[in-house]
Amino acid sequence: MPATPAATRRAAVVYNPVKVDVDALRAAVAKAEEAAGWAASTWLETSVEDPGTGQARKAAADGAEVVLAVGGDGTVRAVAEGLRDADAALALLPQGTGNLLARNLNLTLNNLDESVATAFTGADHAIDLGIADLRRMDGSRETHAFLVMAGIGLDAKMIVNQDEELKKRFGWLAYIDAIGKALRDTNRMRVRFRLDDGPPRTMNAHTVLVGNCGSLPGNILLLPEAAVDDGLFDIVSLRPEGFIGWLEVWVKIVWENGVLRRSQVGRKLAGLTKEVRTLRYLKGASFEVSLDHAEDFELDGDVFGEVTGFRATVDPGALRVRLPEGHELDRPTGAEKAEATQASREAVAEADTAEADTAAAR
Repeated sequence: MPATPAATRRAAVVYNPVKVDVDALRAAVAKAEEAAGWAASTWLETSVEDPGTGQARKAAADGAEVVLAVGGDGTVRAVAEGLRDADAALALLPQGTGNLLARNLNLTLNNLDESVATAFTGADHAIDLGIADLRRMDGSRETHAFLVMAGIGLDAKMIVNQDEELKKRFGWLAYIDAIGKALRDTNRMRVRFRLDDGPPRTMNAHTVLVGNCGSLPGNILLLPEAAVDDGLFDIVSLRPEGFIGWLEVWVKIVWENGVLRRSQVGRKLAGLTKEVRTLRYLKGASFEVSLDHAEDFELDGDVFGEVTGFRATVDPGALRVRLPEGHELDRPTGAEKAEATQASREAVAEADTAEADTAAAR
């Protein structure tokens, strides 16, 4: 297939006007497109009614080669949903508080010119999309894409409780206040789940997260074996009891995952530590959940209302992301993948045992 002449290549910019300095953005895009010899970009503004999905679909249908998503995690998620299986690539210009996908892809967060230049000169890399089919209390259903994580329980309650004014002033540190509020909720969920084509199982948990990526702000590596392009989810359930239980979770996530696993020596040391019962991991391409009571649900850090259940599936390689030429992604080693698979089997076996014990008690 012959190469497209540079002068006919075109980008589109889908931007959240609340999150960006539009004048600076227009200047950076004009400079980059001129240097690359591309045609003038199309500009599409998001709205409350449509945070980017419709704009991205229009841009792809109109022939844009790359769509620059300019805004926070909500804008990026919405644009990615609109570009599912499209011919246009997604370029990230992170402008929000979390910038979750950009962090997981090891992209520069605070250099507008560099991010814009990558959109016109970078290389495309196919990553997975998570697809969440939500079931509401009235029986209705909705389907949304996600890039990083889907969650129910304390995770979603934390987002519901976050103070937007604190978030504007202090960024991700505002989540500490929201965490405190969420932890005062002692409710545990009884979760009925099915992993891939396995039989239905039951577990109790405070939080269940389905991850396409593993890192959160604050150097928190929640899912250390997650890879954005492996065709699988990494799933974690948190079920601590009291102060000691939460301490175990904190040490596991912040110290072992966030510190030890960042280096080769640390990974060896982490392999010597025991798994904690308050934190259990699963791995699979499909995860279906049913709940006894409606719970708050979140996708990529945004609340999507209450659900009585959901089904998350991986759409492998459904999104092309434009990365700097030669950019390397973090990947778990073969030993870490094997360890994660074994941990998943043990967690499933434990869920089976717990369900059998519950049935016997009845």
